[in-house]
Amino acid sequence: MSTGINNVINDILAEDIHRQAKRNIKFDPITGEGSVGERVLLKLSDYVIKEQWIPISMLSIPFINKLRERGSFESMIAELTTQSEVKEENIKTVQEAFIRLRILHDFAFWAACYIYILSKKPGEGEILFHLSRPQRHIVELLEQKRLSNKPIRYILLKARQWGGSTVIQLYMVWLQVVHKVGLNSVIVSQTKKTSFTIKSMLDRALSHYPTSLLHKIGQAYKQGEKKIENVGMSSDYKRIISRDCTITVASYEAPDALRGDAYSLVHCSEVALWSPTEKKTPESVIRSACSGVALMPYTMIIFESTANGTGNFFHREYLAAKAGNSLFDAVFVPWYDIDIYTTPFESEAQKYEFAKELYENKDIDYADSTRKEPGKYLWDLWQEGATLEAIHWYIQERKGKNDHGIMASEYPSDDIEAFVHSGDRVFDIYQINRLRNGCRSPRYKGELQGDARVGKHAMRHIHFIEEQAGHLSIWEHPENDTPTEKITNRYLCVMDVGGRSEKADYTVIAVFDRIWMNDGGMPTIVAQWRGHGDHDITAWKAVQIAAYYNNALLVIESNTLETTDKERYVDGDQSHFILNQIRECYNNLYARRQSEEDIRQGAPKKYGFHTNTATKPMVIDTLIMAIRDKLYIERCTEALDEYAVYERKQNGAYGAVAGFHDDILMTRAIGLHICFNEMPMPRIINSLSKEQNRKRNITRKAKAMNEAQII
Repeated sequence: MSTGINNVINDILAEDIHRQAKRNIKFDPITGEGSVGERVLLKLSDYVIKEQWIPISMLSIPFINKLRERGSFESMIAELTTQSEVKEENIKTVQEAFIRLRILHDFAFWAACYIYILSKKPGEGEILFHLSRPQRHIVELLEQKRLSNKPIRYILLKARQWGGSTVIQLYMVWLQVVHKVGLNSVIVSQTKKTSFTIKSMLDRALSHYPTSLLHKIGQAYKQGEKKIENVGMSSDYKRIISRDCTITVASYEAPDALRGDAYSLVHCSEVALWSPTEKKTPESVIRSACSGVALMPYTMIIFESTANGTGNFFHREYLAAKAGNSLFDAVFVPWYDIDIYTTPFESEAQKYEFAKELYENKDIDYADSTRKEPGKYLWDLWQEGATLEAIHWYIQERKGKNDHGIMASEYPSDDIEAFVHSGDRVFDIYQINRLRNGCRSPRYKGELQGDARVGKHAMRHIHFIEEQAGHLSIWEHPENDTPTEKITNRYLCVMDVGGRSEKADYTVIAVFDRIWMNDGGMPTIVAQWRGHGDHDITAWKAVQIAAYYNNALLVIESNTLETTDKERYVDGDQSHFILNQIRECYNNLYARRQSEEDIRQGAPKKYGFHTNTATKPMVIDTLIMAIRDKLYIERCTEALDEYAVYERKQNGAYGAVAGFHDDILMTRAIGLHICFNEMPMPRIINSLSKEQNRKRNITRKAKAMNEAQII
């Protein structure tokens, strides 16, 4: 081996030692060393913990500053009372006051001293709760909000089995029993079984909790008094008696326990697994739990979950939080930051060979097995901050899964691949997410109206009515032709026909603006209608939208219409009835290319785009290229959600993952294919002078370049 390569491997090994040292920094929640948040040293010569690192927030208390200055309880009491001999009982009273102050400021200390949980190690039983490294990270985030007197709002995307739910639930208990009287909490889990586990955990924690700490210093209480009681007949609804607060445990399966109480603390667990039904949706259950939570300090709402695909409530809320468009902050914990996911090496020689292989394969982007990752991916893990021991574990764990999507869902390396589906996905999730920079809320919502809903009168007096409940989203209204300038082949309108019922596929009508293609720019989505309705009414809706956009080329995916019409007209002669009816009124309707034989025989034109085994792969290939190379500007986030759940089925056909849609996707696939391969370039026809044209082109080119830079 060359000296250069040997030096590189040694550098990797040295960096791994550094990363291991950071992971293994001492954490002692009792002394406070290495604990959560910024800390200062407090030395007490007459206390069982001679040196402890207390939260810096405790320095706001004069009592603590005086104690820190004097260095012992006895010395401080003597100074304050001028007693020649300090009594032992006085020292104990002051020590108890100190303990109360520390548990008020130090969650990790409180948990490690007083909260028992059930160990996940077989046979270990109940243990005091010592925070793991990722749990400390979560508590630090929660404390940043609390100490800033801000409402606590987080959405947590997590890997499995590191105690994220546990730390959130017990932090809520800390606020209830230590900080504020009357803070009601609710925990909504995915299943009844999970709810039972949560109840057991809370019962265990409170049964061991010292009764004295539920009362003020000096307040009378009875030894063995009841700490918690059921409210009514259900064990789902409990009350901590001395703190005058309730704990409600519900499940998404059976949300009846949500009684509409005034909650201050809400924890919704495994939200991505909450599937909509006829009677409930994630939105409705969360609204029941959270609607009464005031936006004020010492209130808390946490949504947490492992990923379960894209396009669902949890995915949408996480992306909104990540983009800064939410009251919530997004939090992600990668698998390699979880201490249990490491596998030590048997020897230094084995570790050296592992590092050498990792480096030598860093540019290989394929794997020779479905149970392996490419060398490039493993090297990316190293670049992201994983230790060699963590990557070693990952390789072993990956052997038990025959698909990257399964591994990524359970053990995500970043928040993008966390949402990866199993199966043969058509589009690369990272390439999809590059299009998100162009997405934004529509400027206008409403509907277009004419003198009628269908027929030639629908073409008269078309105008836009703005209304928030409308199905038409507009990012840019059409730029109308003028007496001195007309642009041909500018707008393209594409319709994917759905059904009339709410359970059916959506009908989607998308409008592309192609003007920027003249100046090296990209086609842009400028409008979209999405909803349900009868086929003839929605088809005429597409005509109105196309007409509104300067008589755009209208492309209607005809499969559904042809099937419906053949069922209606059994002789088959009227199979294109709706399209032919539209053609009589609208002169820019897309017709399929005719073969030479059809032309020679004078066969009638067939209107509409027919999706079949030949044309569908063709348009999907165009969409793959457009997403890969960023060849168009997308405005609608739902389009990207559909891309992320589009897969190649086992029979080779394309389609959305079960339970998801691909209606928006098909308008993009068909539209971009026609945009790039069948429509002529936009042409500007005007009577302007050369100088006026030159200025107009400069303005348009500048706008096109600005759009490209934004995207």
